[in-house]
Amino acid sequence: MGSVVSISKLRTWLPWAFTSWIIALAVLFPIAMVVLQALFPADNIWGHLVETTLPRYLESSLILMVGVGVPSAILGVATAWIVTRCEFIGRRYFQWALLLPFAFPSYLLAYLYTDILQYSGPMQGYLRELFEWKYKSDYWFPEIRSIGGAMVMFTLTLYPYVYLLARSSFLEQSDSASNLSRLLGCSAWGSFFRVSLPAARPAVAVGTSLVLMETLNDFGTVDFFAVETMTTGIFDIWLNRNNMGGAAQIATLLMGMVLLLIGLEQISRRNQRQYQEEGSRKKIERVKLHGWLKVGAMSVVIFPVLFGFLIPFTVLSGYAWSALENYWDPQLYLYAMNTMLVATVAAFLTMVVGLLVSYSKRLQSKGGVKLAHKFAGIGYAMPGAVLAVGVVILFGGVDRFINEMLDKWFDYSPGLIFSGTLFALIFTYVVRFLAVATGGIDASLSKIKPSMDYAARSLGESSFSTMRKIHIPMIRGGLLTAALIVFVDVMKELPATLLLRPFNFETLATHVYYFASDEMLRETSIAALMIVLAGLGPVILLSRSIASSRE
Repeated sequence: MGSVVSISKLRTWLPWAFTSWIIALAVLFPIAMVVLQALFPADNIWGHLVETTLPRYLESSLILMVGVGVPSAILGVATAWIVTRCEFIGRRYFQWALLLPFAFPSYLLAYLYTDILQYSGPMQGYLRELFEWKYKSDYWFPEIRSIGGAMVMFTLTLYPYVYLLARSSFLEQSDSASNLSRLLGCSAWGSFFRVSLPAARPAVAVGTSLVLMETLNDFGTVDFFAVETMTTGIFDIWLNRNNMGGAAQIATLLMGMVLLLIGLEQISRRNQRQYQEEGSRKKIERVKLHGWLKVGAMSVVIFPVLFGFLIPFTVLSGYAWSALENYWDPQLYLYAMNTMLVATVAAFLTMVVGLLVSYSKRLQSKGGVKLAHKFAGIGYAMPGAVLAVGVVILFGGVDRFINEMLDKWFDYSPGLIFSGTLFALIFTYVVRFLAVATGGIDASLSKIKPSMDYAARSLGESSFSTMRKIHIPMIRGGLLTAALIVFVDVMKELPATLLLRPFNFETLATHVYYFASDEMLRETSIAALMIVLAGLGPVILLSRSIASSRE
């Protein structure tokens, strides 16, 4: 009888396990291609890179990581603590407004602030008029197009990663531990540093890791500010020097840096376990602030909202209003339709593939299926430029093989079949953002009791029909949320789109990049505003989900 049950269970989850491993291998293949190309390049220039440009790439990347990671962690934790544990005027508004900078891609913020703060911009023009300065040598003004400027742009747009996770952790913490520490003689600050912050450290570590990975992934900001990072090195060596092997070697090194970050983050919280105490869901007793403490707290939460969203959004809206005639530009509608096409298809496919991977894990949460689930989500850790290199190598090899076979058998060469097509671009999007979808879907599936599965199976339903009839309707909200977040991420993705888009195929992101790079941000302000407005959707969903977690 036991063997019959085992065979039945094997037949149930084996197809799902096979599917999950097919998906995992599809994610791993481009990454493996990058490593193989780096180890066996056609033209090995590694020694030349080590002697010339690689040290600069590494130095700039490491400086950026420190200069963005530290202030993002401090700002994210400080704002999360203030809106969670303190009471002041406007707290309810700031708790969701602090997520608004999420809507701005870093490269777009860089274009806007350069337009505002450069020598010919309104800020310096006003100062020259006010103080009657005539020449640039008459005064000092910080250079926005620098590595310091890049740090500020990244911090303003990426700190919400830390804020989001830190606030969720602070909301889940019970007041008992902090109250007990106060009884034992700790001050408010001492209680924060000794009790609350250590308890939130795993969440802060994850958020900071995400900030660092997004910093390494960026191309638009560092390229516009002329900061030589690992990502700009991939573009330079691949496109300008036409050396795929060198680009793969830098991509492999960049990939190693990202994996090291992930490893360090996991090691830092390996032995940490956090448990909710009984009564931890009670209403939080917030500290009412007065005097200078109130002014200081409000200044901390106002700063990122003002400079990370309100000022750039106001300026961008003004540019768009002054360029109303461009609403009738057929090229802009074409770029918008292109963006909608790739973002919609990629979001749908990512949602479907993510559902298959997550449901496989639900049926068999141990062993090989669990490992396949982890491998399927590794694409999000890879910068877009790294994945682009791997996809070009992979599909280029497939195209050459097909052409050789068809030429040999039928004396016919069809040319490029996968490389340089929308298929390659959408495939990269799915690989890159699959972890975003599986994370949301896993969370939704975990809320459904296993007894629902057992009841459906006892009534003769297969695992697939159970998923279709029961689970999908119950997690429809989670599926749509995952698809929406992927949709917006695809709209903002720049490095992979620049490298893999078909010839004469432009999206809103590439359109904004090319115009802004030529100091023509006003002419493309409407396209930029479309990207920002689309990014507000996930911000609203995130703020609502956090607010409802304990309020």
